[in-house]
Amino acid sequence: MSLNDLMLNRRQALGLGAAALASLGLVACSDAEAPAPETDEEATEETKLDATAYDELIASGAVATDDEIAASAWASKVKEAGKLRVGGVQTSLLFSSLNEQDGKTRGFDAGLSQLLTRYILGDESKQEITQVTSDTRESVLQNDQVDVVFATYSINDDRKKVISFAGPYYTTQQSILVMADNSDINSVEDLAGKNVAAQSGSTGPAILEEYAPDASVQEFKTDEEARTALSQGRVDAYVIDTAMQMGSMTRNPGRYRLAGEEFGPVDAYGIGMPLDSDGVAFVNAWLQQIEDEGVWEELWQLCIGDRAGIDTVPEPPAIGA
Repeated sequence: MSLNDLMLNRRQALGLGAAALASLGLVACSDAEAPAPETDEEATEETKLDATAYDELIASGAVATDDEIAASAWASKVKEAGKLRVGGVQTSLLFSSLNEQDGKTRGFDAGLSQLLTRYILGDESKQEITQVTSDTRESVLQNDQVDVVFATYSINDDRKKVISFAGPYYTTQQSILVMADNSDINSVEDLAGKNVAAQSGSTGPAILEEYAPDASVQEFKTDEEARTALSQGRVDAYVIDTAMQMGSMTRNPGRYRLAGEEFGPVDAYGIGMPLDSDGVAFVNAWLQQIEDEGVWEELWQLCIGDRAGIDTVPEPPAIGA
């Protein structure tokens, strides 16, 4: 599929670079009702996840040896408990979405967490999900409520003071989401004097302070709340990772467009771990293994590429970078 085809069909190319994203947009749609949560069963047939292929991929994941488990205190603790406690979300269409029909959570982040669960426990279903927001991801690790966090979790120096990260396993930048019929905002410079939504606890507010200091930033606890404010006209734009914006656009064809190029520092997604845990080395070794074996690529294509019309799988970032 060509880039022109992507643009004509509102398909956005994650990982294809800022130049490609600059001209990507959606056909006009001025419906101002609040969007529903991003659940896969409500997606169009075109954008639904192939659940059978997904489940088969997870079920074929590798299982660690007893010696590999014993070499890590973190993994040994999980093995002894008989479950992996995962901090995550269930409303992110491409990364982690609950299918209410079968009760299963699927997506790129969800799949990685399930592959890790299988690697440690031999059974991908032996996990317990605790819902997290951008504001609670550190606290659930600090309070030992979860063993690991998979939640499009950007690595930064402030967070590394209180928790540790395995990975990174994905990179993205910030994008500006506006309603499809908005012609006033076409770049980060156009955010001056505008009401702009950002997710509290995310990197968005600090990036906006640097790149759009004259914008009036309103913080919301969840992605859904921010998009609702945008759809209702309470804000003019919403800024968050391009990866998150992709889910909104896939779920709501014709409703939104991306305004201008990606901006801000490259955002590396990591796997949240307890501070100074030896689990970081264990998880990094597992992550390198699934990348080397092509499982990371297969999971990305199923969860993101096939659903957004992207044929080229991005290179995963260097682990430990």
